[in-house]
Amino acid sequence: MNRIAGFVGLMRPINCTMMGSAVIIGAALASSQKLSSESWMSLIYGFITGFALTAASMAINDYHDRNIDAINEPDRPIPGGAVTPRQTLVFATMLTVTGFISAYLANVLCLLAAMIAWVIFAAYTTVGKRSGLPGNFLVSACVAIPFVYGSIAIVGFVQLNVLVFASIAFLSNTGREITKGIVDVQGDKAQNMKTLAVRYGDRVAAFVAVMFYLSAVALSPIPWFLKLVSLWFIPFVVVTDLGLIVSSLVLAKDHSRETARKVKKTVLLWFVVGLLAFVFGALG
Repeated sequence: MNRIAGFVGLMRPINCTMMGSAVIIGAALASSQKLSSESWMSLIYGFITGFALTAASMAINDYHDRNIDAINEPDRPIPGGAVTPRQTLVFATMLTVTGFISAYLANVLCLLAAMIAWVIFAAYTTVGKRSGLPGNFLVSACVAIPFVYGSIAIVGFVQLNVLVFASIAFLSNTGREITKGIVDVQGDKAQNMKTLAVRYGDRVAAFVAVMFYLSAVALSPIPWFLKLVSLWFIPFVVVTDLGLIVSSLVLAKDHSRETARKVKKTVLLWFVVGLLAFVFGALG
């Protein structure tokens, strides 16, 4: 792995693109009116903020997890030797500054939201990561905030429909974080991480993860019933819900590390389809 590929690997571009897109989706949900040129600029700044701060958080996470990754994921950029820990911190700092500048260019409230998101992630990295479920909640809060940010960028406050979508994102991502704990249980034990899988075993962790996935599925019809989305929302959300249900059944039946790894990756795909449901539902 060369250095450029290492930096790209630190960022996790798919995750970053999803977070940047979530800002735009949050904005689209908050306002169905035709956007002005100023509003479009706010969306561009919002995408950059979501992308950059997510990339920075991924890099910092890899920095703090470098010893765990040496056991669980030895091919990650730092343990794999593509980048050094110091280079990772410099890279994360540059991304953070980029994100904050973009937020400020949107408006002061957006900068405040970006800073809150950063504080939440810092709390996760320094304290929450070892706490297990509370740490999972902190990560999921960071996933949900871009939707809220998009609403603030366009209308200056948080619309109710945006809160519904943010809640769905929060629940489903919490399930994925718990599933990830099953995958990383060996390294987490070595680092005294108090994840559900470490404290109570893979079976209990799988059960709790499934409960969060199904809770997200249970919330998914609400936007349609409240007439917050168009008919185009339905086919995409049906695929997402079926995908989460099938993944839940697979994990409940076999909660081994390899199965959890597959479910963790598959759920990310359902996230993408879910984002498409939000896009077409809001713009259709």
